[in-house]
Amino acid sequence: MKPTPVTIPILLVQRMLSGWGARGRDCTRPLDEAGIAPALLAHRGACVSADQYVTLFRVLIERLDDEALGLLSRPLKCGSFALCVRAAASASTLEDAIRRAAHTFRLLQDDLCIGRTREVGLACIELRFSNAAAAANPFTHELFLRVFWRLFAWLIGGRLPIARFDFAYAADVSSDFHRMVFPAPHRYAQPRTALWFDAALLQSHVQRDEQAVLGFLARTYQEVIIPERSADVSGKVRHHLQRSQPAWPDLARTAEALHMAASTLQRHLLDEGTSFQTLKNQLRRDLAVYRLQTSDIPLAKLAGELGFADTAAFQRAFKSWTGSPPGAYRNHARNPG
Repeated sequence: MKPTPVTIPILLVQRMLSGWGARGRDCTRPLDEAGIAPALLAHRGACVSADQYVTLFRVLIERLDDEALGLLSRPLKCGSFALCVRAAASASTLEDAIRRAAHTFRLLQDDLCIGRTREVGLACIELRFSNAAAAANPFTHELFLRVFWRLFAWLIGGRLPIARFDFAYAADVSSDFHRMVFPAPHRYAQPRTALWFDAALLQSHVQRDEQAVLGFLARTYQEVIIPERSADVSGKVRHHLQRSQPAWPDLARTAEALHMAASTLQRHLLDEGTSFQTLKNQLRRDLAVYRLQTSDIPLAKLAGELGFADTAAFQRAFKSWTGSPPGAYRNHARNPG
């Protein structure tokens, strides 16, 4: 079974471009190179594919020679993250890896450093800003928190379960996306942006050799900015819905397939901050966006594949997801003019 296309809200594209556009640069060229129609920036509900998002990330880094995307006062030259990775990979434990990566990053950048602290049973990795202008952009917090979390998780085998995330700014319209990118409880308007995890994991052994480091660096962009599909109940539901296409089973059939009562499934999803219908709509939206951007499939056929009774129902649903009818969305996505 092919992996489900992941879609990224246009808000995150706008935020990724914030460093590029801060000095009056035209965003058209990097968007074109990533295959993203500039017209989509004006559509609040628009989405782009994960591949387009990763390509934009790479293009901006290469054009700026800055792995911080112009978000900090001094460029983080290409290769800086690789130095942090190699420094951390030479450690024996996660605690030592965090210390080495933080030390290396401090040598490379003045606006931001990586701090460490503890509370009862929990360890914390936090972002400490010394430049108020850099700290004012939420995407700067999101980018570096995600990058270092994924690095440290990878070092100890790929999993670093998070107890909670703190963000040093108020919740905004990206909060729903936060739940996918940062899958743990959130607290906003906190003193610092941070992630918290079981302190016992600090003694986890670093498991990566030189060959593994080379492989990680070769796919860094995908590793650090694209959300992983959840391994919890939400992820299992999404996987089952995708595998069952074009049947699109209901809640009861899905619960039966997952060997639990429908009420139990609903309770688990509620605990994870979602619902069966939300997951179903998100999957249908992701598939619809991908197909509209990459194919000439008739709307009637696409509506049938996505489990809608007719084209009109699909059009209403798609407009509620993205703010645009599917035909207009396809035109904007594929025709920059």
